[in-house]
Amino acid sequence: MEWWSRGITWAGGEPGLRWRGGRVSPLGQGRELAFRAVGVRRCPGARGNPCPIAAAVPGRATGGRCPECARLDRAHSVAADTFLDDPRPYRVYLAWFGPGMTKVGITGEERGPVRLLEQGAVTFGWLGRGPLMAARRTEEVLRQALGVPDRIAYERKRAVRHALPPAPERAAEVLALYRRAREVGGWSETLEPLECEPYDHAAVFGLDGLPPLDGTVTELTDGGVVAGRLLATAGPDLHLLAPDGRCLVLDTRLMGGWMLQSAGGGEGDEHGHGRGFSVPVAVTGAPAVDPSAQGELF
Repeated sequence: MEWWSRGITWAGGEPGLRWRGGRVSPLGQGRELAFRAVGVRRCPGARGNPCPIAAAVPGRATGGRCPECARLDRAHSVAADTFLDDPRPYRVYLAWFGPGMTKVGITGEERGPVRLLEQGAVTFGWLGRGPLMAARRTEEVLRQALGVPDRIAYERKRAVRHALPPAPERAAEVLALYRRAREVGGWSETLEPLECEPYDHAAVFGLDGLPPLDGTVTELTDGGVVAGRLLATAGPDLHLLAPDGRCLVLDTRLMGGWMLQSAGGGEGDEHGHGRGFSVPVAVTGAPAVDPSAQGELF
């Protein structure tokens, strides 16, 4: 059976993999995953439209789209400031990903905390609510005043998830930044301030007790196998315990555009085919490697 990934969904507050055709596979902790990429990675299109030329795309591109479809995907995007007349209310938030890694952002109020789950925010708190442009201005004012970024690289987020400080320390860092934000003048005149009650996602993600990170998948390849037990899901990342005992991370954005097949659940043959990882992995603190070892899909 062939599967085409449409990425992770956090709708309803629980992670699941979306597939072409609308099916969603729950990503429960402890689930055994094993699949193989087949053929050439091709652009899946954008906004419900297939790529007109089914363009080949690089294996390491997390966007997974050709330039034309990437531009279409960002059309009317709040993040790209191309959709400015949205009448719906928005919220400004503080998102904490690790010690010293907090950002300011905005999200549609109707989405609730879904945007924070999608980003892999371990802890977050609301700052205020109001119209889109007021929220956008507040985001920029606070980003400059507090000296915090509007985005944090996933590489940095992954690196700290395996050794997080206790929940009270995480909440304290968010609250301290919230108090500083409330002291910044001007923004509360156009945006309704909200009381900050830190929310913690460590249990939802499954981060408690994660073993040390051994490496990160850099790309899928034709015939390459990913297999292991799901330990945690944070943002787009799957933290897996591989058959050889390594704790590895797969960014599911790398799956888009690949045809995926079940790799089976057996022990493999005498050469090790049918089990393990056989896609390039960047070992933590070392260059990327491509293991030769070669598991039901969903």
